Amino acid sequence: MRSCLLTAAILAASVCALPAVAPLAEEIRQPWAATSTSRDPHYSEDTWQSILLSHDVQGALGKEVRSGTGENLGRIVDVLVDQGGQVRAAVIDFGGFLGVGSRKIVVDWGALHFAPAHERDRISLNLTRDQVSAAPEYKPGQPIVVLGGQGLTAVPPM
Repeated sequence: MRSCLLTAAILAASVCALPAVAPLAEEIRQPWAATSTSRDPHYSEDTWQSILLSHDVQGALGKEVRSGTGENLGRIVDVLVDQGGQVRAAVIDFGGFLGVGSRKIVVDWGALHFAPAHERDRISLNLTRDQVSAAPEYKPGQPIVVLGGQGLTAVPPM
């Protein structure tokens, strides 16, 4: 009898909560100023904002990069952008063990392949481990050799 009453109470509470969840989808479509009850001094009415849903985006820093055959090529440790703010390349910490003996190489951003949402942590690169190990080391302030674009590309330091 007690379990029946407990089940009925839980069911009633969950049904009552449903109308409270429904407005959330509508609020996402409305502009910030319309849903905010308090004014933030950093935003004006003409400030443009967008909402990125967490299942549509992912962070890249620290993510492991694998070759087309599944070899571990290292982790993304930096992202390089040009003067216009466009992402140009990723810096990968390649080789070594626990940071000892590793070196940084640069790959073209367009050469990285990001997996679909159900495999979020998978980033791949159509280069072999041998090709990556033959790449020159990235050193800030020196010309940057970028792998995986339209052939090897030397980019002046940023």
